[in-house]
Amino acid sequence: MNCLEFHRLGLRDYSDTLRAMRSLTDSRTESSSDQIWLLEHYSIYTQGVSCKDRPTGDSSDIPLVHSDRGGQITYHGPGQLVAYLLLDIRRRGLGVRQLINVIEKSLVTLLADLGLNAATQPGAPGVYIAGEKIAALGLRVRSGCCYHGFSLNVDLDLKPFSRINPCGFVDLAVTSLEKQGVSLTVAQAADRVQAILSQALRQTPGS
Repeated sequence: MNCLEFHRLGLRDYSDTLRAMRSLTDSRTESSSDQIWLLEHYSIYTQGVSCKDRPTGDSSDIPLVHSDRGGQITYHGPGQLVAYLLLDIRRRGLGVRQLINVIEKSLVTLLADLGLNAATQPGAPGVYIAGEKIAALGLRVRSGCCYHGFSLNVDLDLKPFSRINPCGFVDLAVTSLEKQGVSLTVAQAADRVQAILSQALRQTPGS
C-alpha cells in the first residue's frame, strides 16, 4: 500500500512553498511517500503556466507571481485552505483527468456534508455553488508525479477576486463557506479535507 502523509503547514509564503514542492518532486524515488500539504498563503495573485491575465485597477498591495501549475489567474489569502497533492500518480494508477475527478468529487461530497449543494462544470475545473466558484484547481505533472492542487474558500476576504477574471472566466462570481452561511475555521476545514481525501485516495487503483 502506498503511504500517504498529511502535513499541516500553517500560513506560508507562496514562492517558498513552490520551491519546496519542486524540490520534493525532483528528489522523489519509487519508494517515496505521497504527501498532502494543508496550509494558507499570505495574500498573492498567481498565474498559471500559460496565463497572461493580470489584476485590474490598483492591486499593488498584493504581489503577482507566475507559477508552473495549470490554469489561469487566481488569488490566495488567509482564510482560504490550500491543499497541495504531491503524489506519484503513475504508481497510484491514476491519469490527470482521473485525479481531477477524485479531487472534485471529494469536494462536492465534503460540501454536501455541510449542507451545500455543489457541482462541477464541464470545461471549467473546480467546484461551484449556484454558479459561484468556491474551490479552484490547478496541477502540474512531471515524470509521473504531480504537485500543486486546489484551494477552498473558507472565510477569506473575497474582494481581491473582483480585480481578476478568476480562473480566466469574465465576471465569474466567487463564494466561500462563510458567505454560504457555514461557520468553519480553516483548521476545521482541513480536518474534513484530510478525512475525505484519505478515503478517496485509498480507493485508487494502485493503493
